[in-house]
Amino acid sequence: MADMETPGTPWRTEARALLSLSVPLIIGNLGWSGIAATDLLLLGRIGPDAVAAGSLGFNVYIALLIFGIGLTTAASPLIASERGRRLHSVRDIRRTVRQTHWAAALICIPCWIVLWHTEAILILIGQDADLAAGAGAMVRGLQWALLPYLAYITLRNFVAALERPIWGVIVTLVAVPFNALFGWLLIFGQFGLPALGLQGAGLASFLTSIFMFLGMALVVSLDREFRRYHLFGRFWVADWGRFRTVWRVGLPIAITLALEVTVFNAAVFLMGLIGRSSLAAHAIALQLASLVFMVPMGIGQAATVRVGYFHGRRDPAAVGRAGWTALICGTGFALCSATLLMTAPRFLIGAFIDVDAPANAEVTGLAISFLSVAALFQLGDCGQAVGAGLLRGLQDTRVPMIFAAVGYWVIGIGVGTLLAFPLGMNGLGIWLGLASGLGVVAILIVWRWSQREKLGLVPHAEAFARS
Repeated sequence: MADMETPGTPWRTEARALLSLSVPLIIGNLGWSGIAATDLLLLGRIGPDAVAAGSLGFNVYIALLIFGIGLTTAASPLIASERGRRLHSVRDIRRTVRQTHWAAALICIPCWIVLWHTEAILILIGQDADLAAGAGAMVRGLQWALLPYLAYITLRNFVAALERPIWGVIVTLVAVPFNALFGWLLIFGQFGLPALGLQGAGLASFLTSIFMFLGMALVVSLDREFRRYHLFGRFWVADWGRFRTVWRVGLPIAITLALEVTVFNAAVFLMGLIGRSSLAAHAIALQLASLVFMVPMGIGQAATVRVGYFHGRRDPAAVGRAGWTALICGTGFALCSATLLMTAPRFLIGAFIDVDAPANAEVTGLAISFLSVAALFQLGDCGQAVGAGLLRGLQDTRVPMIFAAVGYWVIGIGVGTLLAFPLGMNGLGIWLGLASGLGVVAILIVWRWSQREKLGLVPHAEAFARS
């Protein structure tokens, strides 16, 4: 057994296990982010206004999507903990997956109602009418992607919790060119199809989400290890106790992720009040920062599984080892990503617009300044992403939700608004506010993780030994 080997070996064993699980998750996350980036790249060929309108629409959609993703994320620690208690458990894992699907379907109904009125919502909060109309047209097609994508995420969490995440990677990577193809066909009207512009981008994402769910459903139905769970058998049978557990664990995660994403959405809307150039530059810088964020997000997802498994096994030493290993890996990546954003901003921005074109000079300059701040908050962003994953593995989700509310909305938006408008720093001030909020949340979450035994989140090693 690993714990009986020479000193240091358990840490190397855990590092290998973490990396073998997190790397496929990271690739899958990058693939998912690549789908969104593909839409932005295609819209960029229409013009800056299309990028700005697409950014507004996508940010309304992503706020509700992330809420749903947070709710379905409950499946991951619940399945991992069950495996820790009983490695070959089948019935309880199947029930968790089934009730997570039920919860996802339920949350889609109010989300669809909100998304149908995207244009009116954007106009109500003071956005440009033309941009709001374009965003509304995009979301009318995009909103139907919500249910199949959440169903796909639930199945991806299932295979990841069983520590076989490669299938999620394969399905996601195949979906990227699928989305690019249908985006090209529907946005620009190729092969006799009408040129739908922004609406075509939304429809392409809808078709891609259906493709991803069907692909993952095929995997769990045919693969021998997954097939034995019969995930779609007796799908209509209720398990209200498990349904409540999914909501108990998942709702705080959903609110936490929604608070984080909506603070960036609020930044998008504030940028819209400053000007179109600031909005377009913010969309580009945020897309790049989001791509980078997929790595600590994947490490955090893997850490949830590893910590959840050891928590179910009631092994506090292994819980601590899994958590600190993940934090060390996340910190190392943060230093690398900060260096990249600081040293090569024009190269990165050039993937979205022609940085040498005089017409794009203002957008390029603003995006460079925003990326310099993004480089500064890499440590905070990695710390809060990985740390939150650790606490989810312990099924500790309510207090991190409070940390997120205070850090993102009181400090992040408060400081950002103060710097941007009364102090005249405009878009740069908003990004500095975001950085301050992320930093505070990271400090609070890592502190809570470090105090996990004192706070009773895991049993003391001595108490466990006596028992």
